[in-house]
This record gives sequence, C-alpha cells and structure tokens, in this order.
Amino acid sequence: MTASRSRDVLAGSALLLLPILVYWPLRSAGFIWDDDSYVTQNQNLRTLAGLARIWFDPRSLPQYYPLVHTTYWAEFQLWGLSATGYHATNVLLHGTCALLLWRVLARLCVPGAWLAAAIFAVHPVMTESVAWITERKNVLSLALALAALANYLRFAPPEREVRDPAQRRFYLLSLALFAAALLSKTVVCSLPAVILVVIWWKRGHIRVTDLLPLTPFFAIGLAAGATTIWLETNHVGASGGEWALAPIERVLLAGRALWFYAGKLAWPHPLIFFYPRWVIRASEPWQFMFPIGVVFVVAALWALRGRIGRGPLAAVLIFAGVLFPALGFFDVYPFRYSFVADHFQYHAAPALIALFAATCMAGVARLGSRARVPASVAAFALLAILGTLAFLQAHVYQDLETLYRRTIADNHDAWNAYLNLANHLSSVGRNTEAVPLAREAVRLAPQIADAHNTLGGVLFLASAASGAAQSAQLSEAIDAFARAIALDPVHIDALYNGAVASTAVGRHANASRYYARILELQPDAVDALLGLGRSLALQGRLDEAELPLRTALRVAPSRAEPKQALAELATLRAKAAGN
Repeated sequence: MTASRSRDVLAGSALLLLPILVYWPLRSAGFIWDDDSYVTQNQNLRTLAGLARIWFDPRSLPQYYPLVHTTYWAEFQLWGLSATGYHATNVLLHGTCALLLWRVLARLCVPGAWLAAAIFAVHPVMTESVAWITERKNVLSLALALAALANYLRFAPPEREVRDPAQRRFYLLSLALFAAALLSKTVVCSLPAVILVVIWWKRGHIRVTDLLPLTPFFAIGLAAGATTIWLETNHVGASGGEWALAPIERVLLAGRALWFYAGKLAWPHPLIFFYPRWVIRASEPWQFMFPIGVVFVVAALWALRGRIGRGPLAAVLIFAGVLFPALGFFDVYPFRYSFVADHFQYHAAPALIALFAATCMAGVARLGSRARVPASVAAFALLAILGTLAFLQAHVYQDLETLYRRTIADNHDAWNAYLNLANHLSSVGRNTEAVPLAREAVRLAPQIADAHNTLGGVLFLASAASGAAQSAQLSEAIDAFARAIALDPVHIDALYNGAVASTAVGRHANASRYYARILELQPDAVDALLGLGRSLALQGRLDEAELPLRTALRVAPSRAEPKQALAELATLRAKAAGN
C-alpha cells in the first residue's frame, strides 16, 4: 500500500471514529418523542405483511419514507426494541456521511476537504439528527444523496465538457441511489440543482448537454416532493390557522431562517429541541432586514466572483437551495411548534462548512509554511471544542424527561415541551407532577386542543388515583375536555376522554352525546358503540341502547364486551319488567 493510500485509509477511519467517540453517550439513550410512532408502537415492523404495508400503504406510516421504515423493520428483527441498536445505526450512518462528504469535496478539489468533513462529523448542530432515532431520515438520505453525487461526478466530471460513454454505468447507479435517497427523505430532491451549481462553479457556464442527463433526476425529485407536500397537508395535518402565512410573510420567514441556520453553525449555542416560534409580521419593517440581507450577500458574492472566485457564491446558493423546502414556502407539521429546527439544516450545513474550511486553508496557504503548525493546532482545538459540545448535547437525548426539562429550561414558552412532559409523566403514573405542567401548556397555548385534552387527562387520572370520584379535579377535567372539543370538534381522544369522565360523575347524557359524535366520525368504532349503548341504558333508554350494542357485536364478534353488555341490558330489562 502506498503512503498516499495509507494516509487516505487513516483519514477515512478517523472520520468514522470521530462520531463514535462524540456520540458515545447514546449507547445508554432511549427513545424520545415520536420514536413511538416510528418504532416502538409501529406495528408494521412486526410482520412481513407490515413490511408490505410500509411500501404500498403510505397512510400506514407517519411519513412515507419506506426505505427508512424498512431499516427499522430489519433492526426490529435483529434486536427488537433495544434502543442501543437503532442509535448505533444512526451514528454509523452519520460517520458514513462524513466519509462520503470528504471524498466528494476532495474530488471537487475543495481545499480543506477532510477538515470540512471532520467539522461536519462533530458539529453539535448535527446532534439532533444523529441522536433522535426518528431522524434516521436525515442520516440515511444524506448518505445516499452523497453517494449519488459521487457517482454522477464520475459520470460527468464538471471540469470537462465531454463525457466518456464508458462511464455511463455510474449515471445509472447515481440515478438509483438518488431514488433511494428520495425514499428516505424527499428534501434531497434538490440534488440535481446542486449538480448544476457545481458545474457552473467549475466551468462558469451550463450547457443544454448538462441539463439533459439531469431531466430524470428533476422529474422523480419533483414527483416525490409533490407527494410529500400532499401527505404533509392531508395525512400528517400540516394545515389550518397555525400555518396561515401570507406570501410576503413567507419571504420574511425564509430570510430570517437562513440567517438563523448560518448563525447556529457559527455559534452553536443554545441548541434547543423546540426553538421559540417567531411572530412573523409584514407590518414590522425590521423583519425585512433578513431577506434584504440575503439578497445583499448573494449580490455581493456575484459582483466579487472575478476576484474571489465562484466558489463562495456556489456554497451559499447550495446552502439556501437545499434548505428551501424548510424555509416556510411549504407547510410542514413541525411549524406548529417552531419555524426552525436543528435537523432541518443537516443536508445544507456541509456547504457552508466546506466554504469555511476552504477559506481557512486558503488563508494558511497565503501565510506560507510558518503557519502550518499553528493552523494544525487551531484545527485540532476547533474539532475538540465542537466534539465536546456535541458530546454534552448528546446527553440531552438520554430520555424523554431529560429532553423536555432541558427544552423548558432553554425555552420557557415551549408549550409542546410542557405538554409532552406532562403526557410522559402521566404514562408512568406521576400524574400529580404532570398537572402543573399541563396547566402551563394550556396557559401558553390556550388555542391548542391537545393542551386542554392533556390537562383533562392528567386531572382525571390524578382524581382517580386519589379516590375522589366527585372531586373538583374531576369536574375541571370534564371542563377541559369540553374546551378541547370546542376547539377541535373532531378530536377523537378528547371525545372519548370526555365521555369516560362524564360517565364517572353520572353525566350519562353528556357521555352519550360524545359517543354519538365519535360514531358520526367512525361508524364502526366498537368502544364508542359500547359506550353509547351503556350510557343510554344508564339513562333508562333501554330500547335505544340495544342497537349500538348489537352493532358492536356485529363489528367485533370475537370480543367479549358486546356480549357482556347485551347480557347486562337483558338484566336491566328484566328488572324493569319486574317493577
């Protein structure tokens, strides 16, 4: 093995080792937030039939990223619900991304390619994507996208006008990898545009012959993006007043978000799971400074391209372009809590990191050989500082309680953190502790039905635990469920909870009304049919009670509850006849 080859192997091994060291705390970390819907409670992971649903039933998944869920399926077969295995996969994929980033940047002759990849590997902003199992979407899709880019560069070297027909196999491999990346996360749909920017950077122009091979990339990217937008709106629920922004407000949001993400790369503190949700208003002139600033930077880099080269502008364009789907022009569900999140910039960050590393290396080159040792020390210190920050940040993701308490400490207005922490504490029987957290969530977000439903739930359970069936807490719980239903008349959980709580205090007419509403939405809901039948029977409306109970028996003939309820109804009728 040549000395150069040995150095490459050592450098590549270091890029794989760095994330393992930095994210060592994740070996004892558990599942957090929506890891339940993706993994722990995802029934699709249990069977071969579930694997088929992963691919052919988009609505069976929280988001239609079938390749991601296939990796979960495979891991479930290997180690079940041991979180360590899922975390290890994320860490290894992140290391793979760093390795591929190095090779792509080196292929493009970017100065400081290894340093850029190393910074990406240990930068604390990436922690959310690595430590959160649900964000397998990010680490898997970026690895596949970088592999697709590397193969495309072999097919069509951007420095040359003419392609070698013998390299066509790399084109087909690139297209296949790109399709796989889209099946992991559609934010990578920007890859063909990134390739065009790279070609412009290297050659200063783009020809029609550069566009034609990318046509299939653009076609499948646009199709995948349109599918995701439709599912986010119609399946995930990213629609309504919380997403209602005027076009000019979306421009203001995009400008502010770009500066936010660039700022977090430069100064990664504090890093918060739920950042404060900005109030975007076109009536406030200062908010126009953000998009104007973006336009100024792009214009300045364009004007200076003759002196400093096209590279800086290319990096900024790639950064903004890759971030485009998350800048507010398209509605995504997390905008309900915040317009920004660390994991949104995982794919875009390498562009600015590479620009930083290249700028540093250019500066060192101008200073000459005397700067090499101080520069190496500075680079080592930078990686050590960033790695330490990421190591500490990884501890935040140990478990749900740690994550939400840290979020609340950094963002006192994070109503969703209060809400989720209350739900978590309630799930482990700590309802007394959950009540003040749920009250704070309601205070911060009185317009959110989920907050009122959670408050009602923890009050109801706390009341039940105390044995005070007629307590003020129980009455408050019923009122909280009613407010949740008033805010969201189709909130199934609140309707169920309101019915159960009403039954507990003898408000059977109220309960039957809630059950009837559920059945309008879900006509074959067995629990609602049973609840309606029983509540009607308790009101003495025995004849009316029979129909929902017999419907429940027809819908679920194997369940014992409908038969038991019908037997109870017969007993009540016999007693009524005896009287």
